Amino acid sequence: MLIAGRYRLHDPIGRGAMGEVWRAVDETLGRTVAVKLLLPRDADPTAASRFRLEAQTAGRLNHPHVVGVYDFGEYEGRLFLVMELVEGDSLARLLTTGGPLPADQVARIAAQAAAGLAAAHQQGIVHRDVKPANLLMDADGTLKIGDFGIARFVDDPSGALTTTGQIVGTSLYLAPERALGEAAGPACDVYALGCLLYQLLTGRPPFQADTAVAILHQHLDAAPVPPRQLGAALPPAFENYLLGLLAKRPEDRPTAQQITDWFAGGAWEGRPEPLPAPAAAPAPAPSVASASGFPAETGPPTTYALPSAAVRPPRSRGQFARRPRVLGTAAAVVVFLAAMLAGMLWFSPGHSSAESPRTGTPGTPGTPGTTPPAPTTPAPTATASSPTPSLPTPTATAPPTEGERKQREGAQDKRTKDEAADEDEDEDEAGED
Repeated sequence: MLIAGRYRLHDPIGRGAMGEVWRAVDETLGRTVAVKLLLPRDADPTAASRFRLEAQTAGRLNHPHVVGVYDFGEYEGRLFLVMELVEGDSLARLLTTGGPLPADQVARIAAQAAAGLAAAHQQGIVHRDVKPANLLMDADGTLKIGDFGIARFVDDPSGALTTTGQIVGTSLYLAPERALGEAAGPACDVYALGCLLYQLLTGRPPFQADTAVAILHQHLDAAPVPPRQLGAALPPAFENYLLGLLAKRPEDRPTAQQITDWFAGGAWEGRPEPLPAPAAAPAPAPSVASASGFPAETGPPTTYALPSAAVRPPRSRGQFARRPRVLGTAAAVVVFLAAMLAGMLWFSPGHSSAESPRTGTPGTPGTPGTTPPAPTTPAPTATASSPTPSLPTPTATAPPTEGERKQREGAQDKRTKDEAADEDEDEDEAGED
């Protein structure tokens, strides 16, 4: 049978509610294709519109995990849809012939099916009928999503072409919000995918009952039995994530793209995450120079043990035990006062180069036995006009003789030497301590 002058039908490969699928050859391009013919229109009054919708919906998608659409038309009063031919079986047939699938194979199916759904969701398309019969496995193991016959455009509420109050879809894979009559969204496809994966792992859907209404109530209220309790061999991480796809609230489910990334990345195996590499020891912080020019301490203070000081023995009677620092200070004060007193005596008004010469040989200092010259009355000093603070003026006395002056200087030198000797002795005693 030749359709539209180019598609020659060979043998039927499937039959659904709206049409039958044939293996065919596109004689114009010389490739094998699948041709879907619409059943007689009296079977379903909305079949023609839904058939057109499927062609328009699938035609907007170009993805390796979605069955491609090549052509659409009408021949002898029957609509036809030319699609990509998938050489393989549907998941429904695999379940019938082989039973539950191993976890690694189900993980690959999950990643590919979610990728195809993510592509549809990005185009604003909700499949609304995700089930084993509509997912096809190619000969090389590639999964393809087909049959967008009841798909819905999110931006076109009338695209579903259903009667008011009618629920379209298969009850075994129907999301709770759709059981309540709410509009279908991308989360509905995620829930249906979770039911499908559950069945692939356990051999049975998560909810079963004698009637469709009872199944809908279970979708709304019942919690699914964890797959491992039914004998499914899968990692706990896989089971937990799968139960997350079956969450009752749409906002609690992951998106199709997140499902793809999770399964494709191998997270379903539950492998422990590698420990982070040990952090390198932090470099010592640069020292901050203090005001003195030395590095300032930036860390916690360090306590150092100082040597214990020995108890000094008491000094001999008549002496005072003084610290070297105090003794040095006292000695400096005494020297300063002695020097100041000597200067005051030397530069006092009564001591001048203009005073009368002493008896004796000119140009030579007087001898201790000579009579000192008569004292001269010092000139009055004007202290009020002095710009600097005035010091107490000593009582005007006769200048000392040369012998008296030497005697005073000798006594002063003796006191200085005694104090210096005392200081040295204290320092020696401190060193011994």
